[in-house]
Amino acid sequence: MKIKAIKFREGGFATQPFVFGGEEGPEKFDFTVKYRSGLQNYLIDTGSEVILVDTGLPIEQPEEVPNETTPIYTGKNITDYMTALLNLGYKPEQITKILLTHKHADHSGCLGKFPNAKIFVNAEETGAAELTGLNNVVPVNFTDGAYHNFPESQKIADGVYYIKAKGHTNGNSIVIAENDGPFYMIHGDITYTDEALYENKLSVVFEDLAEARKTLDRVREFISHNPTVYLSTHTPLGYENLESKKVVDLNNPPETIPVGEVVFKTKTGKYVCSVCGYVYDPNETGVPFEELPDDWRCPRCKQPKSKFNQA
Repeated sequence: MKIKAIKFREGGFATQPFVFGGEEGPEKFDFTVKYRSGLQNYLIDTGSEVILVDTGLPIEQPEEVPNETTPIYTGKNITDYMTALLNLGYKPEQITKILLTHKHADHSGCLGKFPNAKIFVNAEETGAAELTGLNNVVPVNFTDGAYHNFPESQKIADGVYYIKAKGHTNGNSIVIAENDGPFYMIHGDITYTDEALYENKLSVVFEDLAEARKTLDRVREFISHNPTVYLSTHTPLGYENLESKKVVDLNNPPETIPVGEVVFKTKTGKYVCSVCGYVYDPNETGVPFEELPDDWRCPRCKQPKSKFNQA
């Protein structure tokens, strides 16, 4: 079995209030503290089939333009997701299965690009707008019982397990691959940065806070009893952990690497939801973003205006 990172954005940041403030409130944390951010998803090559865990951003998704109030900036494009996959040596028609961690666009953006793949989705998430029009969705009801301390799981292939992990979204899931000793835990947004895993903090993005807490507790319990490589989506620590096969030691957090210089670009006038990737284009609506009511919400994930970044 081979596990590979599909990298398509780098050079971003996430602020401490965003990644730590879910339970205590963002105001309890330091906005000037930033952690490295980017975007990558993962691929599992079992030797007999190729499985994707999430499928990146839509190709047309614009880059964001950060400013002094931006809570998370996912960075600049390295390439688009599909090109990144091709650069790893895989063609879309080779993909047999896709395991979706959750519905948000930075995880589901290219679901429709794989003609031979079945898309495995937590049954609670199959009604999401991001899945509209797809006829190859397989609802997962987690009928295989417990996997270690996780109560509900589904075996997808030898050594590959899909785990119910409600909280960030109501249909959130994680993937665990058993490969040559350690367990590889591939997750969407259980945490946005590994520092939050070590500090036992939830982000401000969740659909069910109580369930998000249960999930993070289970993740930490699993890691405490099993050698685990933690593969995140929104921090370069994800692929760095993969490359070095770094096993989590919750008693010894990694040293935080400072955020590098952020490259700014010209604004397009559009705004992008930092949670689900929805793009608000004033040219289509005729209403400038600044003139939307204060109680306006993202049409897709219902987050407030404050979660939007300029693009």
